[in-house]
Amino acid sequence: MFSATQSSKSEFLDKARQAREERKGYKERERAATLIQALVRRFLCRCKLQKQIRKEVDDFFQDVGTTKRNALSIFKIARKLLFIFCQEDKLRFEKLCRSILGSMEVENEPKVWYVSLALSKDLTIPWIKQIKDVLWVSCNFLKKLKPDILQDNKLVTLYLTMLVTFTDTSTWKIVRGKGEALRPALTRICENIMGHLNQKGFYSILQILLTNGLARSRPSLTKGTLTAVFTLALRPVIAAHFSDNLLRSLLIHIMSVPAVVSHINTITPECMATIQTHDLLRKFTLFLSREEQCVDICVCLEGSHTLCLLGNLIHLGYLNEKVLEEEANHFVKDLTDMLSYCQRYVSQKKSNLTHWHPVLGWFSQTVDYGLNESMPLVTKQLQYLWGMPVIRTLFSDVLSKKLETQEPTPPPQPTTSQNNLPVKSLFKRAFQKSASVRNILKPVGGRRVDSAEVQKVCSICVLYQTALTTLTQIRLQILTGLTYLDDLLPKLWAFICELGPQGGLKLFMECLNNDTEESKQLLAMLMLFCDCSRHLITILDDIEVYEEQISFKTEELVTISSFLNTFVYKMVWDGILENAKGEKLDLFHSVHGWLMVLYERDCRRRFSPDDNWLRKDLKPSLLFQELEKGKRRAQLLLQYIPHVIPHKNRVLLFRNIITKEKETLGLVETSSASPHVTHITIRRSRMLEDGYDQLRRLPVNSIKGVIRVKFVNDLGVDEAGIDQDGVFKEFLEEIIKKVFNPALNLFKTTSGNERLYPSPTSYIHENHLQLFEFVGKMLGKAMYEGIVVDVPFASFFLSQVMGHHHSTFYSSIDELPSLDSEFYKNLTSIKRYDGDVGDLGLTLSYDEDVMGQLVCHELIPGGKTMQVTNENKISYIHLMAHFRMHTQIKEQTAAFIRGYRSIINPEWLHMFSTPEVQRLVSGDNAEIDLDDLKCVTFDPFHPDQPLHMSLLFCSRPPLLGFAYLKPPFSIRCVEVSDDQDTGDTLGSVLRGFFTIRKKEPGGRLPTSSTCFNLLKLPNYSKKSILRDKLRYAISMNTGFELS
Repeated sequence: MFSATQSSKSEFLDKARQAREERKGYKERERAATLIQALVRRFLCRCKLQKQIRKEVDDFFQDVGTTKRNALSIFKIARKLLFIFCQEDKLRFEKLCRSILGSMEVENEPKVWYVSLALSKDLTIPWIKQIKDVLWVSCNFLKKLKPDILQDNKLVTLYLTMLVTFTDTSTWKIVRGKGEALRPALTRICENIMGHLNQKGFYSILQILLTNGLARSRPSLTKGTLTAVFTLALRPVIAAHFSDNLLRSLLIHIMSVPAVVSHINTITPECMATIQTHDLLRKFTLFLSREEQCVDICVCLEGSHTLCLLGNLIHLGYLNEKVLEEEANHFVKDLTDMLSYCQRYVSQKKSNLTHWHPVLGWFSQTVDYGLNESMPLVTKQLQYLWGMPVIRTLFSDVLSKKLETQEPTPPPQPTTSQNNLPVKSLFKRAFQKSASVRNILKPVGGRRVDSAEVQKVCSICVLYQTALTTLTQIRLQILTGLTYLDDLLPKLWAFICELGPQGGLKLFMECLNNDTEESKQLLAMLMLFCDCSRHLITILDDIEVYEEQISFKTEELVTISSFLNTFVYKMVWDGILENAKGEKLDLFHSVHGWLMVLYERDCRRRFSPDDNWLRKDLKPSLLFQELEKGKRRAQLLLQYIPHVIPHKNRVLLFRNIITKEKETLGLVETSSASPHVTHITIRRSRMLEDGYDQLRRLPVNSIKGVIRVKFVNDLGVDEAGIDQDGVFKEFLEEIIKKVFNPALNLFKTTSGNERLYPSPTSYIHENHLQLFEFVGKMLGKAMYEGIVVDVPFASFFLSQVMGHHHSTFYSSIDELPSLDSEFYKNLTSIKRYDGDVGDLGLTLSYDEDVMGQLVCHELIPGGKTMQVTNENKISYIHLMAHFRMHTQIKEQTAAFIRGYRSIINPEWLHMFSTPEVQRLVSGDNAEIDLDDLKCVTFDPFHPDQPLHMSLLFCSRPPLLGFAYLKPPFSIRCVEVSDDQDTGDTLGSVLRGFFTIRKKEPGGRLPTSSTCFNLLKLPNYSKKSILRDKLRYAISMNTGFELS
């Protein structure tokens, strides 16, 4: 029976398996066909049913305008439409909504009112479900509509009307008259509907609608639409008696819409009245005062929308002054917490993880760029925080303080009538001061730092300081707002002076060593005072600081500068700065910045006593020792506050730095090596040309090294002088005198005090920029060698050479008087002009007479067509000052600085102010101290007689006095000619003392060895002969041949 082979058995099994698989596949195909047929039949049946229902709905709405439909028929047709509803039915749904709303408006026909079905025992629950579905479909349509499109705007109105109608019973006719008893039950139905919508995301829908309609430069929502949206947003909150959950939703979704409060206040004041009626600001403030709630809100919103919420809350505070005053502590805490949250994500620089925000700057959270169009309005809301009304309210404790006053002598005219005049600008208010003059504010102490008043002021200062560090792109606006009130900063300083048992400095130094919250707040107050005061002094001109004395008296500035100087010194010298991070480092930079603004202002025009900036407890010898050892505190002191060191010691340090560099470069004679010497030959008749040709190509180290000069006189003969630095010194002084001569037109003189700055028309020289670079090198060489030259620079030009114009606090207008005092007065008069500046006919351009031709320079592109107005006059003043002092001479200044800095390291000059650098260049601007010269001079002729100025080689004394001349100045008696002179001998000296002479040297003239600061005098018999010979020798200016 099983005699078949193995292969036939396998074939049999394969055929059986194939048969099974075929039967299985047939069954699956049969089942799939059945399923497909069922799906197709179902689809066709559904399509047929949908088509039938849609036809029925269309027929129903076709005659809706001619006959009144009862509520039941609307309910049934709505149920059918909702059963098959999809996007293609939006027109039918629109008609359904209009029918429902139309039924609600019919008078005295209860059966027509759609809401009447809610009273039917059998239909109450289905009706509630249906109205919920209808309203949610309406919400979904609202989410997609664009209010700026006319057709969509009409639909927005329709669906909002549906929501407004069925979330409150106030418009239902069924509750009028005898139906009043039904109101509680129907109100509960409305609350149930609102609860359902809230669960589905009702507030998110309203947020999208508001953002689409308001987050733009011009809102597209009408008064009715905005009123409806805000009404709908408030209803659930009011119904829930302002529960935390719904307040949270209101804050997150509605109050975070950009400038929504601003739009409500402008478009629909009635809603703003509702906000005040329900005391929403107080409720928001108290809700957010709980830290966990505030953090939750901020985390949900992230940066951009948190900022929008902040703006809306500030605007509400501005509009509700009473609530702001009563809840100031909570309000300030809320704003500080929200700003602190945003601050975590504010970055100092661009990176792959940051995004640009128009208010926050570089921000490490995602930025909603769709809000950028509305940011100007948000910024305007934020500005209320530093506007006068809010500042007056928050700082009421400080501003209520009365500064002690004393009557001036003689008394001025009464000014009571002026106090009521309208204030037009920050600068006009100086003329409306009270007749009394306040006493100078100094630290007195006596106020407990743990008192409620101090804590409140500290928390307010923390708020504004946090705003300054968070809202980086509008920082200047904040500072300007805080400085607008003239009396805020003086009274804040008076408040600071009263803190602690002794007042001022000791308290804040203790705070630096404490890490408590109270200490941080006190330091934040000091930091805010410094930032604001620095900003104020920076924007005020000299007239406002010194003559009008806006905000601070000059005597108070002396007190403040002394306080700041000591504070910064102790931070540096006590080692606090070395380990400072975060807030302490920010505090240091803030205090130091205010200190340096005062110091630079004092350097330009003195207001403090001579020793105000020095630290008498600092020993220069100890400082220099620590600098030698590389101690960090000594380096920091020299970096930040070198002015506490006496000027003489700083000059010695400067010379010491140069000496060390010379040693490093091998430019000093040693026992083992001699420095490389560069020899140049100079024709006296072409001194500038020869010097320029031979020195400009030299390497920097060669210029820093030894240069020997050989002069050739006008006859082409080498002069007899041997250069041991004296001849080179003469060459350097002469060449500098020539290049700085205004007749050469490389440099010009300022009007008035005739100080030098680069000529804007120097381009008449073909190689003028190379000349400027060469001049910079020569001046640098003079300073490098300690040679003083009589070159008085304009201070604005020296400031640029020192790099001060790159400082954040640099103001072109402050330096303008050093260029042209009359031009400065004319510009500042524009600032004070009370009328319309446009009447003056000025444009943003500058007309200049250039060699007989009128040239128009545009201060900004297209400036000659832009009129100067009251709004841009401050910009015009600064642009004009910047043009005159920087733009006009930009290339010349850059070339000069390039040459100068190749010799003098700019870091060496950081320890000097601008006037002090001028002293380094030109020596002391003082009369020659003959007593000083006499003390260090060997005079064999008349040891008891004073020396005369004619004995000196320059018009100014050496920078540190004659004691620092190397070699010392001396006078030598000679009896032979220079070529026979063998130096001082015992015989020549004795003959000089005892007036023993061989013969009258009548034909001999005095000579000098400038290399050795030596004056050689023949032994004349009379003083008159000596005087005549000296005058003759000086006036001839012939060089080495005169002897």
